[in-house]
Amino acid sequence: MIGLPFAGSGLVHGLFMGLGIVAGLVLFALEVRRRGLRDDRLWVIAGMSLALAAIASRVGTWWQQFDPTQNEPLLQWWSDGNRSVLAALVGAWIGVHLGKLMTGYKPSTGDLFAPSVALAMAIGRIGCLLTELPGHPTGGPWGIVVTPEQALVIGGPAGVGLHPTFAYEIVFQAAAFVWLWRHRGRLPRPGDLFIAYVAAYALFRFGVEFFRANEQVWFGLTRPQWFLLCTLPLLAWRVKRIWRPRAVSVPVAAGEGGSDA
Repeated sequence: MIGLPFAGSGLVHGLFMGLGIVAGLVLFALEVRRRGLRDDRLWVIAGMSLALAAIASRVGTWWQQFDPTQNEPLLQWWSDGNRSVLAALVGAWIGVHLGKLMTGYKPSTGDLFAPSVALAMAIGRIGCLLTELPGHPTGGPWGIVVTPEQALVIGGPAGVGLHPTFAYEIVFQAAAFVWLWRHRGRLPRPGDLFIAYVAAYALFRFGVEFFRANEQVWFGLTRPQWFLLCTLPLLAWRVKRIWRPRAVSVPVAAGEGGSDA
């Protein structure tokens, strides 16, 4: 059984989140340099992406009930509410497009961001692993056990092994980072690398939600799972485009294909 050493510690959680963001930015800078890009607008886009991700991670979880009057006041939720990685990803995506709109930058940036996001997520989730309620009971010997004192802070049952769902995600994100790093520039179109990563993470997250301790709202599914169900068709369509063969234009030799004159 593995203990939970920093249950409820916002300092430890924030430390690893900050380390993840710094590592992601450093990797982004290295990739920009490797590609020989000399456009400062890329940093405006990266800044907008981070800003919107931070805002969405908090605000994106505020709407818990259909009736808005049953939700907590927004300012109170901003200081004390939950944060969502899925909402942060959506905010980052919006931030990239707003940054492009503001700067007039046209080329795709998804392939620049994909490895950086996976690396940042792998490091940031260490903070979640050390501080947050892991998941449902495992029934096996590999679970994280919280003490009664820790259970009062983070909730959940004490004295039983709980699924280390954040450890599962760290493994996924680390493997995704290795795959993304090796396949830079190998997919058919610019932006395909990021789409492949987001689609893989959506599938993984939908599955791991069955083991996480999030509230089940309808038909045994959590809010993140319902959100993913709405987005998976779009992702499936985009992934299908990645593997669709590209049309190859065959040059026409001189004198062929023309009319007789």
